[in-house]
Amino acid sequence: MSGTILNLIIQLVAGAIGGNAAGAALKDYNLGTLGNTIAGAIGGGLGGQLLQGLFPALAVRAPSAQLNRQHALAS
Repeated sequence: MSGTILNLIIQLVAGAIGGNAAGAALKDYNLGTLGNTIAGAIGGGLGGQLLQGLFPALAVRAPSAQLNRQHALAS
């Protein structure tokens, strides 16, 4: 899986969790579970992409599994 896609998935999941946490903490702004999840996922995805665009060093990609196996075998 591409590092960019993996980053986006992590951003969406973290945003969804954060949206539900914010909805639980701020009862006046609670959109319900589904609304908080959707709003958080959108915010997490857009916020993550914006930060990666502003600070390219945040978009560090994990090495591929093939490189990890080769490194482990060489050790």
